[in-house]
Amino acid sequence: MFVAKYPDFLAQILFKDGSSVFFDGTKDMFKYYLNLKKYQPTRNVSDIDSIYVTNYYDLTLTDGRSAYFVLGSDVYGPMGRELIPFKKEVDANEFKKDHQGKSVLKFGEVTYEMVKSLD
Repeated sequence: MFVAKYPDFLAQILFKDGSSVFFDGTKDMFKYYLNLKKYQPTRNVSDIDSIYVTNYYDLTLTDGRSAYFVLGSDVYGPMGRELIPFKKEVDANEFKKDHQGKSVLKFGEVTYEMVKSLD
């Protein structure tokens, strides 16, 4: 999928060597990140410099590792059900309430099983 068509859901992983990988949503970014050896066998998580996700409310890029993600809402991304990212926890909780979200998670709390359940 061409991610340029979906800038509102853009996610990106930047590696220390200057290369980067773009995604059409946080769900696919997490699939890649949580199973890096499948997609990039020569890479390790320690090779990652930074991760960016698009904050849902103002569409700005924010640090993915410090973002909050709403799981199980009624808002869909380009590839269907999605983890919706927010820079601020208060915004994530408000969105969760307004859009029937199931939970608000920090980056390290997201598991591969959660991500796969969105397919």
